[in-house]
Parts: sequence; structure tokens; C-alpha cells
Amino acid sequence: MDKKKILIVDDEVALRRALVDSLKVEGPFELFEAGDGEAALELIRKEQPDLVLLDIAMPKMDGMEVARKAQAEKLLEKTKIIFLTNSTDISQIATAVEVGSSDYLIKADWDIKDILSRVLEKLK
Repeated sequence: MDKKKILIVDDEVALRRALVDSLKVEGPFELFEAGDGEAALELIRKEQPDLVLLDIAMPKMDGMEVARKAQAEKLLEKTKIIFLTNSTDISQIATAVEVGSSDYLIKADWDIKDILSRVLEKLK
């Protein structure tokens, strides 16, 4: 069975590293990282991940724009997106759903274990 590919996109290095380290323990995943939206879009094009953990507020290109562009290029047909954000803005949540979000997690409300369980659930 092929390893599932997961792309972790967040400009907060500590959170990104914690997610990568935790996912390494959880299973045989192929893990990729990006610290901004432009790098994320390039990795989505190149690697076609099964799941993207995507921060919304980032430099160069925000997560919503990454999702819109990837969707326009038909790159997300088999990819699930879990948005990670600190925003509780209802309109932003609605936009996330429009651009193909599989889930939307507010960082302050979740710990790493919760995020991991959502990732594993989405990859089933």
C-alpha cells in the first residue's frame, strides 16, 4: 500500500515541526512542509498530496488563495484540506467550505492529538 502524502502548511515553524514530528509517530506517511502559500501551491502541484493541513493567514499567499488556485487547476480532486486558523470569523469558515475544505479547525481550540485524530479520520 502506498504511503499517504500529507502537506503541512503553516508559517509558525514550531507548530509545523510539532505536526510533522507527531505524524511521523502515527504512521508511514510521506510528509512535506511549506511555510508560505506560494511554496504550498508548488508542493500541491508537484506531490499531489492526499491531505493538506493548511493555515489561512500566511505570507506571500493566504491559505484560501492557495485552495482557490489549486481548485481552479483541478489539483484537489483527490485531496482533502483541513484549514488551521486562529480566526473564528463565520464568513471565513463559509469561504473555507466554498473552496473545498474537508474540515476547519481553530488552533486555540485544539491540541496536536486532536488535529492528528482528524487527519487520520480524513485519510481513511
